[in-house]
Amino acid sequence: MKLSQFKYNLPKDLIAKFPVENRDESRLMVLNRKTGKIEHRIFKDIIEYLNEHDVLVFNNTKVFPARLYGNKEKTGAEIEVFLLRELNREQRLWDVLVDPARKIRIGNKLYFGEDDVLVAEVIDNTTSRGRTLRFLFDGSYEEFKETLYRLGEMPVPKHILQREAVPEDRERYQTVYAKHEGAVAAPTAGLHFSKHLLKRLEIKGINFAEITLHVGLGNFRTVDVEDLTKHKMDSEQIWIGDDAANIINKAKRDQHNVCAVGTTVLRTLESSVTTDGFLKPYSGWTNKFIFPPYEVAVPNMLVTNFHLPLSTLLMMVCAFGGYDQVMDAYKVAIKEKYRFGTYGDAMLII
Repeated sequence: MKLSQFKYNLPKDLIAKFPVENRDESRLMVLNRKTGKIEHRIFKDIIEYLNEHDVLVFNNTKVFPARLYGNKEKTGAEIEVFLLRELNREQRLWDVLVDPARKIRIGNKLYFGEDDVLVAEVIDNTTSRGRTLRFLFDGSYEEFKETLYRLGEMPVPKHILQREAVPEDRERYQTVYAKHEGAVAAPTAGLHFSKHLLKRLEIKGINFAEITLHVGLGNFRTVDVEDLTKHKMDSEQIWIGDDAANIINKAKRDQHNVCAVGTTVLRTLESSVTTDGFLKPYSGWTNKFIFPPYEVAVPNMLVTNFHLPLSTLLMMVCAFGGYDQVMDAYKVAIKEKYRFGTYGDAMLII
């Protein structure tokens, strides 16, 4: 398939800037793949589409406050630093993106916080915007992390939301079941689940399985090739434990539904499949790029948000739900004024 086939006109005012007041009260479009039927519901109604012994698979990654604002030594110019990943705990080395990058050279020092409580030295260039920083901090590792996170803000995608981060993002740009820290973007389909809804699902006899994919900035990377086979996804770290694999495989063997909560879960599950369609435990990296035509092996249901034009996330949803059906459903979503993007409404494909 070609990149241009995933273009559609999305009115700017349909991109949600803020979440709805209650997580589980966003709208839910339900698309039935077999019949093509579309229903308009509220998210908490998802419980009606799941039966006892069905499995919901969640990505339990945790977003950390990855965006810092600092000043450059001597000039005092304001610099935005986006933490990508920790490279070395003892040496306080981090992979980061800096903006504006052209002013930041090896050897420069950057100062953060009141009284310059945190200082970093640039020790390497990795890409045009990428740098390796060594943070200079006298206290313990715990104190360093606490300082880093106190100064950082939640890395909401400002370019999509068209706004700066606000204090409520600390809670709302995080799933209620987030456990393992390492993501710089939230697995947004999971943001719709409240603790109350999870309890109701559990009481109904729905089983939960957890995997981890630390969402990277590659999620927002634009595709610049018309031929999708030539696009390379950024690698992201994933874990599928024995427990999760056993829960999912048992459901598949007993012919119960397996529902992936989000494209990150879909990618993770499809990255470790046996030839007969079962899931293998795995710890490592994935750069799997899913786009039509693609035969999904593990989950048979998907919860996802409404994604932006030309995004790899939209391509993945089309691979799962069928290109024509999903693109038609998006037309309906625009007509019905569904909210798109990070804090937008949800879609359930069955």
